[in-house]
Amino acid sequence: MNATLRKMQASIDVNADTPVSYTFVNGEDLIPLNESLGQTIQLKFSGEIFCIHCDRKTKKSFSQGYCYPCFKKLAQCDMCIVKPETCHFDQGTCRDPDWAEKYCMQGHTIYLSNSSGLKVGITRNTQIPTRWIDQGAVQALPIFHVNNRLHSGLVEIILAEHVADKTNWRTMLKGDVPILDLQQERDKLIDTCESDLEQLWEEVEEFTLEPLENEIPISLQYPVLEYPKKIVSLNAEKNPLVEGTLMGIKGQYLILDTGVINIRKYTGYVAELML
Repeated sequence: MNATLRKMQASIDVNADTPVSYTFVNGEDLIPLNESLGQTIQLKFSGEIFCIHCDRKTKKSFSQGYCYPCFKKLAQCDMCIVKPETCHFDQGTCRDPDWAEKYCMQGHTIYLSNSSGLKVGITRNTQIPTRWIDQGAVQALPIFHVNNRLHSGLVEIILAEHVADKTNWRTMLKGDVPILDLQQERDKLIDTCESDLEQLWEEVEEFTLEPLENEIPISLQYPVLEYPKKIVSLNAEKNPLVEGTLMGIKGQYLILDTGVINIRKYTGYVAELML
């Protein structure tokens, strides 16, 4: 049955030695994927795209699933979502203050993760560990808590002067990322950035920074039979029939013996998954 795609749902018991459990979301159909490892699957795209907010048919998807009018007017599509340090809520120019109150003006966590190497990132407290799974991280460690998204972005800028703030998706998908001592990396990074963080505390109004010194790193496993030696990215717009043996799932990627496809990239696209 053809239906619009959404990003895959993922869940894990962080206290158990088990891989992430993935569910493919195809319209109203929720399809468990882990049990299909090693089997041939087909994902057939119809060529149609519908906005995930207003359901308008669109020729092109913007910001992973939106039509152009929604992309231009919705708060969740504003540049400050990508660059939280540019938040303009306090200036009264937020596109949707009610949305911002719910998603931005709440507790955020600054963390270190290991997806394609050491990385700093931010996420709403409610998005742990989903955020780490979506990035394909094999390790993660919360290091600070702040009161809103703006403050998390200001801290991230300082830390990102010394460690990466983006994942190399090709390296992540090859599965050969060395395990790190995240607590040691945290201590080293905080020592390096101590004076800059103190200055932030002094200059930014109502800024608070809570160190999470007692947090323990978590490890994440993914349902992968075999990682690709060479990354071949499958493009559903050029070839609407994506098929192959499902070798693994990591982040929001399906790993096939024919290549890899980022399901989140095709949010709002109409497709049918055949197992």
